[in-house]
Amino acid sequence: MLGRVSTTAASTRTARPGTSTRLAWLDALRGLGATAVLLEHALPWFMPQLRPYWFSLGLYGILVFFLVSGYIIPVSLEGRGDVRAFWISRFFRLYPIYLLVAAGVLVMAFWLPVREQVPRDVASVSAHLTMLLDVVHLGGLADTMWTLSYEMVFYLLVTALFVYGLHRRSGTLAVGFGAVAVGTGLVLTAPLLTGFWPAYVSGVVFAAGMVCLVTGRLRRTAACVLGVMAVVLLLFAGFVPWFGAAILAVMFTGTAVRRWEQGTGTLWPVAAATALVAAAPVWAEQAGWWWVRPGVWTTTIALAGATFAGAMALRGRRLPRFLVWLGLVSYSVYLLHHPLLRLTHAVVGDTRSMPPAVQAMVTAGFVAAVLSLSWLTYRYVELPMQNLGRRLARRP
Repeated sequence: MLGRVSTTAASTRTARPGTSTRLAWLDALRGLGATAVLLEHALPWFMPQLRPYWFSLGLYGILVFFLVSGYIIPVSLEGRGDVRAFWISRFFRLYPIYLLVAAGVLVMAFWLPVREQVPRDVASVSAHLTMLLDVVHLGGLADTMWTLSYEMVFYLLVTALFVYGLHRRSGTLAVGFGAVAVGTGLVLTAPLLTGFWPAYVSGVVFAAGMVCLVTGRLRRTAACVLGVMAVVLLLFAGFVPWFGAAILAVMFTGTAVRRWEQGTGTLWPVAAATALVAAAPVWAEQAGWWWVRPGVWTTTIALAGATFAGAMALRGRRLPRFLVWLGLVSYSVYLLHHPLLRLTHAVVGDTRSMPPAVQAMVTAGFVAAVLSLSWLTYRYVELPMQNLGRRLARRP
């Protein structure tokens, strides 16, 4: 296994010289995003005195992630020009470690109860298998799994746009979803589609649609149905509709930046979408959290945007190796850290009243454990599965 993986990785680098350097800045951004989310969850448990409240570390991290996805995913699909290959690669990129973490949480349930937000119903199984958890108003086994709902919505919508030749309207979509975020915030206070049935129906539609996308049968119809379903769930079945629309605006803003970089778009949609996203929670009915207060929200958006712009400006330069490495293992870090956090807290106990030196030692030990386990899962789960996905995607 070690030999095969190393050979495959080496051959990939040989076949595509400069790829690792060209994309290192995106890995660095993923590393920053994962670190921010990890600290957002760890600091309140271990070193609450260090947690900032003038901006949200967690929101900052996920906004950086979403900008990166928006920047790279649509162009990846367009570069392949192959919906089947795109989805095979996505499945082997996303699901192996995701399912492993889900299984690990269920095993841990013998000692640590599963989160109360996870319904004890088949609907939860369906929502986890589709990754559409947040947009069918169901909690995930790991706290961070909710963001994958919006990644999946984005993939489904981008696929539909690509199949119908509408994929280059990124700026319009960014502004449109920004406007929808403002509008839904004014009128919606809760999901309109309630109960477990959105999870059941979306599970069936998702499974049937994926079969069509991969086999090529009724592909255009399936792409349309899946794209429409994704938007309907986002706006009418999600926990916070305006927030979901704002996330899609952020992702398409990342795509609009890429269009501008390629010379096929302008920056005005980026500015307009940013302004709309910043304004979305101001009049929203569902906006009672500290991190959506105008000052915190706009500061966090500005920091995420500045981070993305700064990394983009430095994309031709050598970046710190550790940060790039952290980007490679960022998906494992993102999914693993919260279950490990719960386990650490159960073993060590409440450290908030302990001396700062003890808090620092526990925090450092926790971070080291997360990074070590993330490297192992990346090396022996993610990387082999990604390579397998690439091989399968190349088959006719």
